[in-house]
Amino acid sequence: MSEFYRGPVKRSITIAGHQTSISLEPMFWDALGAAAVERALPLNALVAQIDVERIAADDPPNLASAIRLWLFHHHMDAPKSSIGYDAD
Repeated sequence: MSEFYRGPVKRSITIAGHQTSISLEPMFWDALGAAAVERALPLNALVAQIDVERIAADDPPNLASAIRLWLFHHHMDAPKSSIGYDAD
């Protein structure tokens, strides 16, 4: 369980031709990578899509927060069988 409580890791991502740094906990980087694979997108492209949605919000959060929120929303909308729960 101690691996669950690991601090953020900073990575550089290119969005619309501009490089930016994003700090996320390893579990969020893993989930983001899996979501990109599911969508057959490069990680940068998925982050760019999330960024476009974030910017369109009335009160946009910072990008790292937007990614965490997007991942949570994606997880909650996933079919129960795909997130390890019984379909019953």
